[in-house]
Amino acid sequence: MHVHALSSATNHTLPHTVRAVPATTAAAESADRMLSALATGDEGLSESEYAGRAGLFGPNAIQAHRARIGPVIARQLRSPLLLLLAVTALVSFFLGERSDAVVIGVIVAMSVGLGTVNEFRAEQAAAALHERIRHRVVVTRAGQARSVDLAELVPGDIVQLRPGELVPADLRLLSVTGLQCDESVLTGESEPVIKSTDPVAAGSPVSELACCALMGTVVAAGTGRGVVTATGGDTEFGRIAVGLARREPETEFQAGLRRFSMLLVRVAAVLTIGIFAVNLVLHRPLLDALMFSWRSRSAFPRNCCQRSCRPAWRPGHESWRSARCW
Repeated sequence: MHVHALSSATNHTLPHTVRAVPATTAAAESADRMLSALATGDEGLSESEYAGRAGLFGPNAIQAHRARIGPVIARQLRSPLLLLLAVTALVSFFLGERSDAVVIGVIVAMSVGLGTVNEFRAEQAAAALHERIRHRVVVTRAGQARSVDLAELVPGDIVQLRPGELVPADLRLLSVTGLQCDESVLTGESEPVIKSTDPVAAGSPVSELACCALMGTVVAAGTGRGVVTATGGDTEFGRIAVGLARREPETEFQAGLRRFSMLLVRVAAVLTIGIFAVNLVLHRPLLDALMFSWRSRSAFPRNCCQRSCRPAWRPGHESWRSARCW
């Protein structure tokens, strides 16, 4: 986990270095000790302290939602089957089979184009929805309560929690009044967790951090007040979200399609090498052997595509149904 630091040289009012504190560590410390460690107090941060920390810790955000056309196209072109068809179209074109090359090229272009348009539109919709969603939270700064955007929180801020609100960051609770939080997004527990201010044993799992309110959970009942110990990717929720964002899980269908595509590539390569070798053994001219093997290779994926769209008559049925070749 990346740990941000704020040097005392940046702001002379800070007695020592301030760092984001993991919830599992903060839960084992008393509330007074956490206030001291974060160089804050009941009146919250001053404006100058907030400005310094905002510049170093950055916004309280996990990930920016931006739709970019380049990565979308790149993901579409990663399919081995599309690459095989594209190579087949080029080979057909140079071998004089212009009509076959045009047909295969149109199929590849349509597949990439439709996939790109659909995925890019979905990313644009997600980005637009993300931009429209704004969560605000009541924070105490310089002894005054004010409503600020969730992204403006920094470690050391004093935050108030009310029923129905989203917990904006990882908090070490300072006071509670019947506070209960729904932590199902993190722990899977369906029942709200009763919160308190008493420290827990060191090394306790996330599901047992009763003295902390965790980012992404929801206040189910009661009220509370806590100090921000971590924001953004340093929170428990943020670490999970960042880990998931690094690589999108592959579905069973995608895995099967990828394996089938690689099988086609291997079979085409074996056929090309085998036919070329046979022609050399038969003492055919080198150029003729190479062109014949490439023609055979280009015919393989084309025939597979034709077979995949070939209609089949099902006895006892009144309609034609498409038959699969794999």
